[in-house]
Amino acid sequence: MNRIKVLAASISLATLALTACSQASPKAEAPGLIATSADACNAFDVSTLGTGEGSASWVETEESLPAYCEISATLSPLDGSAIGVVYRLPAEWNGKLLGLGGGGWAGNVTIEAAAEGLAKNFATMQTDGGQPGTDVWANSWVAENPVAAEDFSHRAVHEMTVAGKQVAASLYGTEHESAYFNGCSTGGRMALMEAQRYPEDYDAIIAGAPVYTLQVQTSAVFRNQTFATDDSAAGFTPAELQLVQDSALAACDGDDGLEDGLINDPRACAFDPAKLQCTGEKDDSCLSGTQVAALKQTYSGQRASDDSWSMFPMSRGGEAGWSLFMATDGSGKDPTGGGGLGNLFPLFFEPGERPTLASFDNSSYLAVRASPFAEMYEAKSPDLSAFFERGGKLMMYHGESDPGPSPIGSTDYARQVVDANPQASEQFRYFLLPGVAHCRGGPGADLVDYLGAMDDWAGGAIAPDRLIGTKDDRSLTRPHCAWPNVAHYKGEGDPNNRVSWTCEPRKS
Repeated sequence: MNRIKVLAASISLATLALTACSQASPKAEAPGLIATSADACNAFDVSTLGTGEGSASWVETEESLPAYCEISATLSPLDGSAIGVVYRLPAEWNGKLLGLGGGGWAGNVTIEAAAEGLAKNFATMQTDGGQPGTDVWANSWVAENPVAAEDFSHRAVHEMTVAGKQVAASLYGTEHESAYFNGCSTGGRMALMEAQRYPEDYDAIIAGAPVYTLQVQTSAVFRNQTFATDDSAAGFTPAELQLVQDSALAACDGDDGLEDGLINDPRACAFDPAKLQCTGEKDDSCLSGTQVAALKQTYSGQRASDDSWSMFPMSRGGEAGWSLFMATDGSGKDPTGGGGLGNLFPLFFEPGERPTLASFDNSSYLAVRASPFAEMYEAKSPDLSAFFERGGKLMMYHGESDPGPSPIGSTDYARQVVDANPQASEQFRYFLLPGVAHCRGGPGADLVDYLGAMDDWAGGAIAPDRLIGTKDDRSLTRPHCAWPNVAHYKGEGDPNNRVSWTCEPRKS
């Protein structure tokens, strides 16, 4: 993959994971807003936070954003911990806090990530995750610094939240009304970690495309192996991946009642790539037997000897976007380094026993999943009883064409949450987004106001049975039905009108 695509992959995680959830709306004109001022901001005593290093400054209105107080600090809950935090508190506050997650192996403290919340009068809370680097794949520090590794795994967001509540109370002179968390990708893992490990931190949590176990990283490694052969015969050119996607769409696009370039229920799609296998000499219109075998393996996934997914399956219909996160060219080397897993091998293996990414196998997978780091990092527990008993609400979503973490992983977790928690029917919602890539992107209706929907739900509205997605240019509008339902076109009416669709049980 060329350097431009590598850069695009990094940018997509570092920025989209935080800004993908929805675009900022115009500044709210809600009644009862609580005011603060530049004088109060400048007088804030940063020495009361962590190491005492930081700043408090007033920022005047920027475009659609309100004026706000920006407070930065470094929290140090134990020796060696240095958790960078940034709080942005609007001049007029709606009484609600909004914590934000990061992407890849990095946090995010950018104003771009906070913009949506600020525009809606939330006081926002952000962290660098315990290490200041912004390269989402440069994660060797995880193996080199155990304190920073634990900060990133779970402690940073919690400490950010505890301190942020104190900051808001001090600046506004009153306690917060409620606290929300919103994150995608790594931010989605952080979101689930908060619900599981720190159930009192937030009242409502949005978790998008969560990288919630190291199965996401092992999946990347095994996918690279699937496409890699000595002669790269299992590799695909971009044109060949487009051929596969076009063929999958031709087979299954109309199953939802409308041919629109989207497969709404990929698991019900019976497209067999063997139909593309060459009957004669290989050319651009067909695939080799080796390529067909690689596709079938990628669609079906791979189970480890303990029956867990060592490689999550991929969905049919999004093949043209796979190369962003895997080495579909057959080189065995993707831009993410196996999701950064290779840099973590010192945590799992003794020096003389370490595999390479190419030799990583079932026993390697089992060692990774059984490691102390996995126990600390993974947010896999479906027991959300403490969170739900407080009245907490959890919204999950995942793009069906995500080329990184597979929606199968999120769906498996959703099933476990429903089975383990009687409250889930009213306090948990999960949405699968046809044609949407990682957090945002892809041909699907990827622009969704998750924060607005959660604010309504947490404010007393009934749990949403659908979310409305659009494109930036408003060329596409589609309803995303709450799982386990899926959208189906009625057969008449404007496809971009939500009333032309119903939510029906999935066939998969």
